[in-house]
Amino acid sequence: MHRPLHLMIDSSALQANWRWLQDRAGVPAGAAIKADGYGLGARETMRALHEAGCREFFVSTWAEAEELGSVPEDSNLVVLHGVGPDDIDAALAIKARPVLNTAAQVARWREIAPGRECDVMIDTGMNRLGLRPQEMSQLAVLPIHTLHSHLACADEDNVLNGMQLERFRAIAAEVPAKRYSLANSAGICLGRNYSFDLVRPGLALYGGVPRREAEGNIRQVARVEAQIVQRRTIRAGETCGYGATFTAEADTEAAILNIGYADGYLRGFSSRGSAFAGEYALPVLGRVSMDLIAVGCDAAKDLKEGDWVELDYDLPSASKQSGLSQYELLTTLGSRFERRWA
Repeated sequence: MHRPLHLMIDSSALQANWRWLQDRAGVPAGAAIKADGYGLGARETMRALHEAGCREFFVSTWAEAEELGSVPEDSNLVVLHGVGPDDIDAALAIKARPVLNTAAQVARWREIAPGRECDVMIDTGMNRLGLRPQEMSQLAVLPIHTLHSHLACADEDNVLNGMQLERFRAIAAEVPAKRYSLANSAGICLGRNYSFDLVRPGLALYGGVPRREAEGNIRQVARVEAQIVQRRTIRAGETCGYGATFTAEADTEAAILNIGYADGYLRGFSSRGSAFAGEYALPVLGRVSMDLIAVGCDAAKDLKEGDWVELDYDLPSASKQSGLSQYELLTTLGSRFERRWA
């Protein structure tokens, strides 16, 4: 079935980003492929990154682990949310390591899988998932593969970064594990003091720029293309779209595109986003609606129904236009796209 939306995914850019992050860290880099590979497709992402040399993959839940299917024999799959009371059957059936986040999860894992390796999350200041340092006695004789913590403010120059680093160093000195891991994409940019034995990039793999140190080094991975449903002229003085927020000062040529907030092109782009037809920039006119947007195409005289245009979806640029985070821009991309890997 024809789909009037394309999500073009550059596997070579994805791989190049992973290599740069690993080189920057100076230690092995895993890959967060949760949320269906940040919206691009977890299976395809895993295949491309495995080809590049990645051997450690992270998902959020056991449902994501099951949907991912088989993992290469030389690789590890890690489930970040641990083992809840309803996860026991899946945790025993699926070849993946849980990241234990609470004393209850530690006790549950000891009971259902004694002697089987696990990962553990220690909270050093995020106050999200993880055991508190005062609960480390719960970890006695637990076979820990990787001890993790997570940075709360790595995308900013915040004193908490250094505080979390020192707290994690102190904990790592006391808790035996095969490996220790603290840094996400932004944490990698903070420097090799944050690398420990393994880093866990996510956003930057997919073209996000988490900090200024990554600018010029991270390549765009995903490009959004939408097909024109109709070309029309908005007469001088007429309005366009819901709320009549755009009024044409002169006769304005517009292309109506097959994309809207149901596809993840959210209303933050209203009158602020843009598209491209070759060398021509096409501004979004008025509000984004559920399935459609209008773009001005006075400069592109030959555009017609059925032609394709590319939305400006370079993540840093699109984030500034829309006011949305780079994470939201990726993970909200909907199911109506035909995802094309190249």
